[in-house]
Amino acid sequence: MTHTPHHHVEGPATGPVLFLGPSLGTSTALWGAVARELSSSFRTVRWELPGHGGSPAAPIGPGATVAGLGGLVLALADSLGADRFHYAGVSLGGAVGLWLAAHHPERIDRLAVLSSSAHFGPPASWRERAALVRTSGTGSLAESAPARWFTPGFTAPELVDDLRRADPEAYAACCDALAVLDLREDLTSVTAPTLVVVGRQDPVTPPAHAREIADAIPGAALVELPDASHLVVAERPGAVRDVLRAHFAAPGPGPGMAVRRQVLGDAHVDRAQARTTRLTARFQDMISRYAWGEIWTDTTLGWRDRSLVTLTALVAHGHLDELALHIRAARRNGLSREEIGAVLLQAGIYCGVPAANAAFAVAQRVLEEDGAA
Repeated sequence: MTHTPHHHVEGPATGPVLFLGPSLGTSTALWGAVARELSSSFRTVRWELPGHGGSPAAPIGPGATVAGLGGLVLALADSLGADRFHYAGVSLGGAVGLWLAAHHPERIDRLAVLSSSAHFGPPASWRERAALVRTSGTGSLAESAPARWFTPGFTAPELVDDLRRADPEAYAACCDALAVLDLREDLTSVTAPTLVVVGRQDPVTPPAHAREIADAIPGAALVELPDASHLVVAERPGAVRDVLRAHFAAPGPGPGMAVRRQVLGDAHVDRAQARTTRLTARFQDMISRYAWGEIWTDTTLGWRDRSLVTLTALVAHGHLDELALHIRAARRNGLSREEIGAVLLQAGIYCGVPAANAAFAVAQRVLEEDGAA
């Protein structure tokens, strides 16, 4: 029986495939914020290590190797019909990408290696960690993980919880793989255009490890991000997203996304992006490019005026959920409560009293909620 890693696919079915590889002890949540933005252009595939998140532990055991993990990725790619794909990976996931690019160059278009290394230090330390986890589980590692993963003051408890829930035997087997990993002699054979990213405060794979990779791979680029530690993709998702977009030649989000965030707020846009599926990805992209990138950026009308028009149109068609969203947007665009009330009152004359009655109920609720907040 062939096991494939648990994975999460987002983005257009016809988009370039981009695999996103995990760090040891994490799940697909590690890439969440970055994947949601990249999936507007790519068919992103977030995969999980054996025994992590939703992946079965069965495919891995004592004496595991990074080559074995790379084989799991290739099997997953085959199951998805991806003959060639881009790859970006963090830490152990980045080492898997290096192995794939060196040993299966026909499968990798472009490569990004984040917070990773061609060799992860003395084998003895990884064997000791494997023995500890096999005896005591991952709980003790979870307690000390924030100091290894993040700069002081940054927290991501959901990622620490992923480590706590990881299967001990599978985690230990991944440690076995890191203990014997040494890809330094393979680096010169990597032909895929490569980007290396590292946080300047990374104590696990410090910048010197990143420079070693970038110096050995022909034409590789190196980006060092300040104020970031080992899990740079969690601490600096915006910066990581931007450098990956540039490296993988994805079209930028354009002005529409920035306007959409300014008018509707980051929280709403983040929720919309999080709910994006293969079915809805193109629709979300269309909204950003046309509604927000062409209509709302047209300077013929100011944002206040556009809010007035939008509120009236939503009342007329009875789109009450959208009305609640745009009442909040109208407040951001400078409309007072009294002005919003005047718009709804006038809509009552031209759109009908029942429509205005429902609209006033929505406005009352929204404005009271915002006032309480």
